[in-house]
Amino acid sequence: MDVSGIAGAAFAGIQTPEEQFRIAAGATEEENFDSVFQSALNMVTETSDLHNQANEEVIRFALGQAENTHDLLIAQQKANMALQYTVAVKDGIVDAYKEIMQMQI
Repeated sequence: MDVSGIAGAAFAGIQTPEEQFRIAAGATEEENFDSVFQSALNMVTETSDLHNQANEEVIRFALGQAENTHDLLIAQQKANMALQYTVAVKDGIVDAYKEIMQMQI
C-alpha cells in the first residue's frame, strides 16, 4: 500500500517560518514588523489556550468525568510542544537582539 501521497497532503497547508518570512518580505518594513509581532502574540495566546485545555483535561480526569487517558495525554503533549516552540522562538529573538546590539557602528 503506497501512502507517499498522504504525507505531502498532510502538510500542504502548513507554512514554515521561512515561507512566512518570504511572504512578509514583500511588505514594507513597518508592515513586516507588525506581522511578525502579531504572529508572536498569536503564538503566545495559542500556547496559553493549549495549556488551559490541558489543565481542564487533567481536572476532568481527576474528577472522574473522563475515563480516556488518551485525550489527557494528547492535550498535555500539544501544550508541551507549543511551549517548546514558543521558547525556541523567544530564544531566537533574544539571540538576534544580542547580535544586533554587538554590531559596530
